[in-house]
Amino acid sequence: MRSNRDAGVITTALLLAAGKGSRLYPLTRNTPKCLTMVHEASILERLIINLKKQGFKRLVVVTGYQEKCIREFLGTQAGGMKIEYIFSPLYETTNNIYSLWMARKIINEPFLLIESDLVFDVSLLDDMCFPDRIAVARMQPWMNGSTVTVNKSQHVKRFQCGTVRPFDEIRYKTVNIYSFSLSSWHSIAKRLDQYISAGRVNDYYETVFAEMVVDGSLSLKTVSFDSKRWYEIDTVKDLAEAEKLFSADKSETIIPNNIMPYTSGISRPHFQQTKRREKETITRSISGLRSFPPSNYLNLKPILEAKTPKTEVPPKNK
Repeated sequence: MRSNRDAGVITTALLLAAGKGSRLYPLTRNTPKCLTMVHEASILERLIINLKKQGFKRLVVVTGYQEKCIREFLGTQAGGMKIEYIFSPLYETTNNIYSLWMARKIINEPFLLIESDLVFDVSLLDDMCFPDRIAVARMQPWMNGSTVTVNKSQHVKRFQCGTVRPFDEIRYKTVNIYSFSLSSWHSIAKRLDQYISAGRVNDYYETVFAEMVVDGSLSLKTVSFDSKRWYEIDTVKDLAEAEKLFSADKSETIIPNNIMPYTSGISRPHFQQTKRREKETITRSISGLRSFPPSNYLNLKPILEAKTPKTEVPPKNK
């Protein structure tokens, strides 16, 4: 944990939360992915607590699908942070490169970039609160997506899209948490402009980072996430695994009312994530967290055994 009086630390975070989270369907039928419950606290609730503990003062959220839910949940102040929003009207047809590009004008300071599908131990942010860093982890069987290779000074040497091809060098999985200095952000924004102007709105922002690392216009120091718990929740199976990993920290993750009173912090309307099993409906309620059973893993089993219709899965966007 750090004091925000420390020199050079970052106190602004950018959360990309525009995507539909279709691979978590039906849990995301009526709510955004970030409000998916992991035991008794949502992904977003856990993130707010972690940012608060690390002394963050400002959170900018790029919204899209079910944006009203996020706005009502967070309000304009949460965890001592000022909350601001950017709505991405093209969230259904664009990827996370577009969401990041949407923030180019509202952020003019060093910041932490984070995705809306991550749960992690708060101490993992200790070394991420300084500019130009990237969170990585040694590859595990459950991991997929972008990877990086690292040089002797622990800086990113190259990005690789996907993990299917065999490789000689040690690869590290990107955790989708980055920090940027203002100069790096200005350079990234210019490159994003080029991509968006060329109509490349369905790329991942890693494509831009990869290009910039190769040409030397971006340098990122790696921060290992191997020492503590973290999980990326893309599917219902991922959620079940995350609930196993984070089964013992419920008392630490629920936002107490004295930190975030209803009048100045998180408003707690009811959000529902439902599935039909005969006539059964599972309701997840932000205002009634303590009334939930200790685990929702058993409730996930029928969904884990079902096949999600292919028509429900658009291109992944954040």
